[in-house]
Amino acid sequence: MFESFLNAFPLLFGGGSFLNILFVIALGLLIGLFVGALPGLTTLMAMAIVLPISFFMDPLVGIPFLIGVYKGGIFGGSIPAILVSLPGTGASVATTFDGPPLTKKGKGRKALETALFSSVIADFSSDIVTILLIGPIALIALLIGPPELAAILFLSILIISSTSSGSVGKNMIMLATGLFIAMIGQDPIAALSRYTFDIFELRAGVPLLPMLIGLFAIPEILINIETKTKDFIKTKLNLKNEEKLTWNEFLKLRKTIFRSTVIGTTIGMIPGVGQVVAAFVGYAAAKNSSKNPEKFGKGELEGIAAPEAANNAVNGPTLVPLLTLGIPGDNVTAILLGAFVAHGLRPGPELMSEQGSIVFAILLCMLLANVLFLILGYFTMPIFSKVVTLKKSYLIPLTIIFAFAGSFVFRHNPADLYFLLIFGIFGYILKKLEFDVTPLVMAFILAPSMEYAFGQTLSLGDDNIIMFLLSERPIAALIIVSTPVITWKLWKRSKKLRNVATSITSEQVK
Repeated sequence: MFESFLNAFPLLFGGGSFLNILFVIALGLLIGLFVGALPGLTTLMAMAIVLPISFFMDPLVGIPFLIGVYKGGIFGGSIPAILVSLPGTGASVATTFDGPPLTKKGKGRKALETALFSSVIADFSSDIVTILLIGPIALIALLIGPPELAAILFLSILIISSTSSGSVGKNMIMLATGLFIAMIGQDPIAALSRYTFDIFELRAGVPLLPMLIGLFAIPEILINIETKTKDFIKTKLNLKNEEKLTWNEFLKLRKTIFRSTVIGTTIGMIPGVGQVVAAFVGYAAAKNSSKNPEKFGKGELEGIAAPEAANNAVNGPTLVPLLTLGIPGDNVTAILLGAFVAHGLRPGPELMSEQGSIVFAILLCMLLANVLFLILGYFTMPIFSKVVTLKKSYLIPLTIIFAFAGSFVFRHNPADLYFLLIFGIFGYILKKLEFDVTPLVMAFILAPSMEYAFGQTLSLGDDNIIMFLLSERPIAALIIVSTPVITWKLWKRSKKLRNVATSITSEQVK
């Protein structure tokens, strides 16, 4: 693994590709900042729409491009959260507690700089942790056979479904729906058609890309059209003459940033929990540790640093289960999984041993993205603070065009446009009914691998699967037996964390 890490440097800095990588990361960051700064347009939607563009790039260019969009979008969401109390992303909701009061005091620029510096430091630190952890975990993953993989994938689907937002009942419905959609097409073991209903377009199964764009982009577009307002907001903003964050003020925040970085990094390794919960837990921890907790919610810089550091620290660790086991922990990593697969890099135990140098080069690009993030974020902050005033009539048509073009361009199959519309309408209905689509997407992505591994396990067990597992695969048997307990424990932990978020929100409303 260490050799793969060393080989990543010539891949990244040699061959004349370094400038291309710098350019696409910067472009991705700017796109993410732009979309994140617009309330109503999500980073997830942006990633789904630009995903097809990355397919025409080299893996070492296309995937960092998407990572740039992701990182830029998370910070971009804090801009309207701080300036006008409208979070651009769910991860920025906790930032609305202290951001607007600071803006009213003429300290909007100071609050934005606090968010930027906290985000970059936390993100950079968690990315280093990711690089350090991924090698050893990948070596352990190589020891995993079909029985263990099937058990881990089954456990992962249950964990993601139980820890996603929304009720467990709704999440289980989404899980079952995702599993059914995944079964449409060919059986991965016998290669027989199933559930195609004699429709030719279904013989190859449901395509991932139109499904992702349909579920994540189209519902957001329809909801923005539904609101009928011409502007995202009408407030006029100007940060030019506002005071900046001082060095002494920044030093006072270092403990808060460190604490939230640890919180975010830890939460990032738990599938299905995510940035929103991390931000609230970071905020609650900062408030409980403060000597002056009564100042929180009234314009406290710690109230900006804590949630922003926590939600950005989640970014890196979510890639650990994705790259080592092929298990995406959230919707963003599901989109990144699609990018890896499209580039011929199948995340899983063999990826690090076969393509370890490319993986480490991509992880190093994450560190590089943080440096560019700091520079671009600092100098473009006044520009993106004005983005929130753009008219919807300019942007909504563009997003629709990109959504349809993105769905068509990869396979050049007109049927993909029908899939896009079907999943777009389906996603819109689910959003209205307050269903979280995360379990559906995760089940759809993981089901083929789980089914194939399960089929191999049955073959190895010679029709006596229980004795085979107990005698020859005790680790797989242990995982299966422990699945209910682990799922229950993580569900309780997730519920507790979400209750913290709810209680913090309730306190601020009061």
